[in-house]
Parts: sequence; C-alpha cells; structure tokens
Amino acid sequence: MFVLSAARLHPYTRQKIAHERETVKLYETLAAYIASQIAQGVIREGEKIPSVRQTSQHHNLSVSTVIRAFLLLESQGLIESRPQSGYFVRRKPAMQAAGAAGEPLAPAELARGATLDTSEFVLTTLRSINQGSVPLGSPYPDPAVFPWARLNQYANSLARRVGQMGMTADLPPGNPELIRQIARRHLENGLPVDASEIIVTTGATEALNLCLQAVAPPGSVIAVESPTYYALIQAIERMGMQVLEIDTDPVQGIDLAALERAIVENGVAACMVMPNFQNPLGFQMSDERKRAMVALLARHDVPVIENDVYHELYYGDVHPTSLKNYDTQGLVLHCNSFSKTLSPANRIGWALPGRYRAQVEKLKFLNTLNTPALPQLAIAEYLQNDGYDYHLRKVRKAYAQQASIMASAVRRFFPAGTSVSTPAGGYVLWVNLPDGVRALELYARAQERGISVGAGNIFATGDAFQHCIRLNYSYRWTPEVEAAVRTLGLLAGELVGHPAGST
Repeated sequence: MFVLSAARLHPYTRQKIAHERETVKLYETLAAYIASQIAQGVIREGEKIPSVRQTSQHHNLSVSTVIRAFLLLESQGLIESRPQSGYFVRRKPAMQAAGAAGEPLAPAELARGATLDTSEFVLTTLRSINQGSVPLGSPYPDPAVFPWARLNQYANSLARRVGQMGMTADLPPGNPELIRQIARRHLENGLPVDASEIIVTTGATEALNLCLQAVAPPGSVIAVESPTYYALIQAIERMGMQVLEIDTDPVQGIDLAALERAIVENGVAACMVMPNFQNPLGFQMSDERKRAMVALLARHDVPVIENDVYHELYYGDVHPTSLKNYDTQGLVLHCNSFSKTLSPANRIGWALPGRYRAQVEKLKFLNTLNTPALPQLAIAEYLQNDGYDYHLRKVRKAYAQQASIMASAVRRFFPAGTSVSTPAGGYVLWVNLPDGVRALELYARAQERGISVGAGNIFATGDAFQHCIRLNYSYRWTPEVEAAVRTLGLLAGELVGHPAGST
C-alpha cells in the first residue's frame, strides 16, 4: 500500500492541508455555537439568524467557513434557507416541541433520576411551563387575574417623581404611604397593628428568610407542618438549620400535641407554619386552634413565623384571623405579600416581626439594603384609589368555582382510590393517589405530554408523600385544562399496580 509521507509534500501543499483541517475545526465550532444558542432559546424558532456577512465579521471568519457551518446546521435540521431572506431557525413539529414519546423533556429526566434536587426540580418545571406545558404544577396564580393595566398606569405616572427621590427614599422600613395602606388593610380585616412594626420586603420570601435569620442561629431545629411548602424547607436548610416535620391534619392543621412534645424533646427553636389555606393542603385552622397554638408557644417562649400569603383568598363569608390576632408577647412574626392577590411581578411583601423587629430591619438593610420605591408607590396608589376589595371578590369567586370543578374532574377521571383535599381558600388542590402510583413517575409521563404537576415528594424531606400530587386550579377552566386532567387520570390509571421501574 502506498502511503504519502507529509515530509515528501511540497511546503505549499502541506500548508493547504493544514489550513483545510483548521477550517474544518472552525466551521464545526461555529455550527456548535449557533446550535447552542438555538437550544438555549437565544435564537427562537422562526427567527432569522445573523447573515453570512455579519457572522463572518463578528467571528472573524471567512465567508466560506461560515457558509459551511450554515450548511451543516441545515443538514441537521436546525435552520433553513429562505430565498432572498437568509437563514431562519426551523420550527419543530408540534409533537417534538411538546415532548414526544421517547424524547422526554428535561423535567421528566430529572424526575426519573436517582436523587431529587428540589430547587432544580421546581426550576425545570417552571421552565417547562414557560415553554407551553399546561400549568397544573405552577406555584403561581394565573397572571390573567391581576390588574396589570392600572398598576402600570400608576407606575408610569410615578416614574419621574421616584427618580427625583434619591437613593435613600426606599430604605427600610419602606415607603411610609405603603406602610400606612398596609396598616389600614390589616385594621379593616380585624387585626389592629402598629404601623411602626411593619417592614416592607422584596416579596414574602424575603420576609420569611429575614424572620428565620432573626429568630434562630445555624444548627437550630425548626418545626414545620408536614407536608409543607417546599420553599420553607429550602430556606431552613440553606441557613444551616434542621427541619423537623410535624404531622399535619388536612382539616385541623398541625398536631399541637406532637408539636409540644417536639419542643420539649428536640429543643425546637422556632416554628414556620401556614394557618390559612396552607400550601399544599388548603386547610384553614380554626380560631380555637390558632389561639391554642399561640398559647402553647408562649408557654415555651418559642417564636413562630406565620406565612399568611393566601390570607385574602378565602372562600367563606368571614375574613379569617391570623396567629398574630392572638399574640400578646411579640412571638408571632407575620409575613405577607401582594404577590398572590395583586401583582407577582412587583415583588412587594412585608413582615410584622413582633419583638424581633429591630433584628429584621437590620438584616433587611444588610441583605438587600432596600426595596425598590416605584412598585411600593404604585401599589400604595392602587390601594388608596382603586377597588381592591372588588378585585378580590372576583378572584375569590373564580377560585372557589374552579376548585369545585377541578375536584370534580379529578374524581371523575382518576382511578378508584383517589381522594382530594377540600380547600377553604387559595388555589391548590392536594390529591392522594392510589397505591402503586408514584408521583414522580406520573410527573415524568405527564411532562412528556406537555402537562406539569406538583409532585408530592417536594413537600417533605422524605418519601411520605410520594403518592400525592398538587394541582393548580387558578387558571381559567378550558377544554385544554380539562383534557390535561383527563390525561393525568388515564396516566395514573396505567400506573396503578405498576410502580416505577416495573414491567
């Protein structure tokens, strides 16, 4: 066999071959880069990509190298050439975009993994919703119910004035007019508060985190309801504290006897609870049990952080009380926000930290310095001038109707042995599935069909709720939503008696 030695080649020929090899590497590298931009959504389906000449100039490559990269991408089905127009990102077939069988979406792959990272799980679920999944697994309410136009009008008219206020206008504790409006709102709802106790925060999440930092050092034991909202578990663990889960009844709420035993035996430093329309169970603690819980904690001098973000979303005729109503020793740190009722985008919350007020205000300043003034003022203007109560009545009526429809649909479409919660407010339904139906496997199969659900595993530290899911019913009931619930029921039926991994 004849072998051509490089040493015998003419220098020009060797240079040409080296150039061609380098060119191959360059055009493949460029194609891979453009493909990654498409995969990340920087360049979306149907959008035009930079022209050959622009790409050549931006990447300092020859026109021929760029053309070869574009041809490679075209052969891979990522882009297409349109005469007289250039190259565009090719649209995917509908089944592929929604997650065809055999090509699971990233969330489905995550759910089937060996371990479950709750933060990554929630984030990938939200991304799948942004990409078009039916949002039954969303933790957020339907954005269509919020008065965006009015809030934007106030924000636009206030923008110039806010710009002239300077950097100190939005320092803790927050905008005085918003604080006044919050205090008035509490007063109207039966909770007289001292306005000087209120600290405005960037959403309820910051309020909860600040209060947790204020009441306990790292290593402390924090008692929570079980199941509970996953963000509370994450906050506790992120601060180096220990989560202690207390059994919680779907009607009555946290087991007070078990809580007292935990305080005595485990040295509980604080509690974090949701007494009104708890996420995910949806119950409302009775006034008697709220009073008893506050009295119990007072006997042991244990603070409680009250997450009351669903407080205004009640279905009954009477506004619910809070733990704060029964607090006489400053042990209840009440956290709330407008994100679930008025505007999630503005991220405005507040805390009533009781005896821990000074620590919370200091931590607010050290952690985030301030809360932006413009959204504070816009919400204050809305509360003063618009029909907040009228808006809330419409939302409550819609959610109550949709809760009934969703519960009926689950009973109709899901297999025998399924049971559902009875929410007294809020917008989530807790579903107990029959034996054999693993929530993570149902989640994965649903994702493959463009449907998101909240797997029960993320609402506890162990596997106690691996047969449960949480469904969001805040979105308007449509044929698409009904079809998604029906599909979930069929998938659950297929899994009965066939646990994940069985054949």
